[in-house]
Amino acid sequence: MKDRKKNVIAIILGGGQGSRLYPLTETRSKPAVPIGGKYRLVDIPISNCLNSDIYRMFVLTQFNSASLNAHIKNTYSFSVFSQAFVDILAAEQTPNNPTWFQGTADAVRQCMPHFLNHQFEYALILSGDQLYQMDFNEMIEAHIKSEADISIATLPVNAKDAPEFGILKTNKDSFIESFIEKPAKELLSDWKSDVSEQMKSEGKHYLASMGIYIFNKKLLVELMDNPDSKDFGKEIIPQAVGNQKILSYQYEGYWTDIGNIDSFFEANIGLTTDLPVFNLFDDDNKIFTRPRLLPPSKFKNTLIEKSLISEGCILNAKEIKSSVIGIRSRIGEETIIQNCYIMGNDFYQTIEEMNEDIKNGKILVGIGERCFISNALVDKNCRIGNEVYIKGGAHLADFSNELYAIKDGIVVVKKGAVLPDNYQIG
Repeated sequence: MKDRKKNVIAIILGGGQGSRLYPLTETRSKPAVPIGGKYRLVDIPISNCLNSDIYRMFVLTQFNSASLNAHIKNTYSFSVFSQAFVDILAAEQTPNNPTWFQGTADAVRQCMPHFLNHQFEYALILSGDQLYQMDFNEMIEAHIKSEADISIATLPVNAKDAPEFGILKTNKDSFIESFIEKPAKELLSDWKSDVSEQMKSEGKHYLASMGIYIFNKKLLVELMDNPDSKDFGKEIIPQAVGNQKILSYQYEGYWTDIGNIDSFFEANIGLTTDLPVFNLFDDDNKIFTRPRLLPPSKFKNTLIEKSLISEGCILNAKEIKSSVIGIRSRIGEETIIQNCYIMGNDFYQTIEEMNEDIKNGKILVGIGERCFISNALVDKNCRIGNEVYIKGGAHLADFSNELYAIKDGIVVVKKGAVLPDNYQIG
């Protein structure tokens, strides 16, 4: 097994412009979006790799990659005697290829010379915007044992969710025989696959592609020779079905695609439940991130219920319920926070800076006093004044201006926004 792990490289796809996660991706790439108060989305696939003893990783990105570069540089440092690395490969124009990445497969194609500088037999290809905990060793073992050319991680889903995915149909040996992208509901009766009794009891008869692939090196190199195939899900996989031996590796744990503001918000608030389906407290599946030397959080007259509080916070709020509070958050007296993700701050203001801001009538970094904020996502480094009222919900139509956006009823206060005293949303 030790030698086998040396024969695996992981390729983490950073995604495109991330328009569905706007405005969180206005100034950062998707993998750099903060999650869970102290992590970044890219920490999830990297942590899954590290927990699976896969130590050679490439992260492919092209949009707003500065903060992602800084995070990876400051987080994933390995011994000089180790062969481990997490390298960022940003889209680069070359004499042979003057274009940006045109899709997931095109990104891998353009970066292939970098991969081939390393010895490997298997390429594990991952998405940079999914939330899950998975032992890749089991999938690699199944891939090798079955002598597959390609393996695809699949998730049993119900008829309601199936039209949102690429759906695969398998034979009795779990090899994929056919594939359809986002099938209409009336077609689903022909797309049932063999799933476990537990999944059948939950009405999950259809196998959805999770966007997690294992390719044999030789085949991957061959497939990348065709410049017309730009995307794995839309072209590479459908074209390989029937021509290659493709294994379906069924995964039945928690998995969600952080594709839009709604799913991102739900995933974060879901961490505050009594028994969250994504377990941050699992010693065998640690989520690694940048080690910060921050002080403990401190509180004053604050009622906290079902919430996650990150390090370095100064909280004088009256009430925090069902919320995730990010690093270095500052929340003033009598403020109520309900069902929110407050991302926190990248820095502290000194006493001198705060006094200077007060003297000049400027709003301090953080959330002021006597505010009410509900169903909202407050990005980093915001300055929210006193008696600000924000109430998200289904009653609000989608909207966007320079200070905030509303998507699916969720109010997203943009990074670094300044909301003056008595500002109201909702």
